[in-house]
Amino acid sequence: MKKLRVSMDTWFNKLDMQWRALPVQQQYKYLLYCFLGYLILTIAIILKVWYDTGETNHSLAIEHIENPVIKKKESAISMQDSLLKIIKK
Repeated sequence: MKKLRVSMDTWFNKLDMQWRALPVQQQYKYLLYCFLGYLILTIAIILKVWYDTGETNHSLAIEHIENPVIKKKESAISMQDSLLKIIKK
């Protein structure tokens, strides 16, 4: 774990040095592009949620809850070998 932390620290330090080596104008451009990408994603998600909540789908299907244990037993029988079913009968 310590080796992983040390390698991550060196990687982050390397990235930081590369970032600082860039001219300020290029840093500004990268930051602007990241912010615009984040803004577009945020707007898209807000619009999607707004669209989904605006749909008028007021039907609610009410069904009985089935016991999963019973379903499991039925599927276990069907998965067995057919010879075993014949012998049991």
